[in-house]
Amino acid sequence: MLKALFSLPRTVWLLGFVSLFNDSTSELVYPLVPLFLTSVLMAGPRALGLIEGIAEATASLLKLFSGIIVDRHGRAKGWVLAGYGLAALSRPLFYVAGSWPVVLALRFADRVGKGLRTSPRDAMLAGAVDETRRGLAFGVHRAMDNAGAVVGPLLAAWLLAEGMALREVFLWAIVPGIVTVVLALTIKEPPAAVRHTSRPFSWRLAGFPPAFRRYLVVLALFTLGNSSNMFLLLRAKELGLPDYQVPLLWALTSGVAMVFSTPLSALSDRLGRTRLILAGWAVYGLFYLGLGLNGFHALLLWPLFAFYGFFLAATEGAEKALVADLAPPDQLGTAYGWFNLTAGAMLLPASLIFGLIYQSSGALAAFAFSAACALAAAILLPLWALRGGHLLFSPTE
Repeated sequence: MLKALFSLPRTVWLLGFVSLFNDSTSELVYPLVPLFLTSVLMAGPRALGLIEGIAEATASLLKLFSGIIVDRHGRAKGWVLAGYGLAALSRPLFYVAGSWPVVLALRFADRVGKGLRTSPRDAMLAGAVDETRRGLAFGVHRAMDNAGAVVGPLLAAWLLAEGMALREVFLWAIVPGIVTVVLALTIKEPPAAVRHTSRPFSWRLAGFPPAFRRYLVVLALFTLGNSSNMFLLLRAKELGLPDYQVPLLWALTSGVAMVFSTPLSALSDRLGRTRLILAGWAVYGLFYLGLGLNGFHALLLWPLFAFYGFFLAATEGAEKALVADLAPPDQLGTAYGWFNLTAGAMLLPASLIFGLIYQSSGALAAFAFSAACALAAAILLPLWALRGGHLLFSPTE
């Protein structure tokens, strides 16, 4: 494993460190936005819902747009740099926000940055290594991204515990933001990372194999049951977890994902992507069923959320590596655009459905619905989406 890690191209490691510093900045700011809106700007949940809905919808659409453009021009670095740069610029400006429309503008800018960079970055990662190391490359990237998701909340909690004002905490986003942009500037785009294509764009995914299109359908079904993680934290509070432990619980989840993302994603290079994805979706289903139950001690939430970290570790890298396995080499950017758009676009209906079931029928019904979506997707992936393909239960050849 160590030999394989050290043999990864410089591009993979640089993109990993860029994501580490970027996500530490993002997770420093993001958990504080609801508190900032309600306690400082005196805005309500309706404003928060509008802000996040517009921001996430924008990011999802731009992920497809940026992927298409990258395939047309064959270059990804400029989009990656612009995306990280825009996000790094917008986050410290929360310090001067005096109303919720300003927060909307800043969150919009941050998500525009995410939309511009995500698909080109994924295409660079997939193109920087051969197909036998894609899982490892994406696993390293996800591990470092999750490391940032641990550092950010812990830093925010420490600064607030030291008595720093909420507005002043936002200013700390400047430091990792600058590091993110400097590291992104040093990336040298591999010549073959993104292949130029002259194929016209098709909303019907013309030019993509049927297995890729079916994979997107199965992914959409799974994501329909994968609502906002805010519901998980809300459920933890309902089950008796003290408020101050909630961010620490999520830091534990990210920490487990950080530790196991690389080895589990690398395992998909040897055992096949499908096995890892199915195992991860099974963990997801069990976690949701367990969290929906009543009557267990709050201490059990800690191993349960650690268990959820294994789902993230097993699936985040393998799912993205499978995209590159299925897509034509000259349409990698567009393929990741469709992948990211599918996953992102389903988050809004997923959260709305989950919230409606939660409120009308209780936690168990809502969490059981999500588990059922995961089970259905796990059945359809091998039996329908990848049927007859060499990628079903074997590594890429």
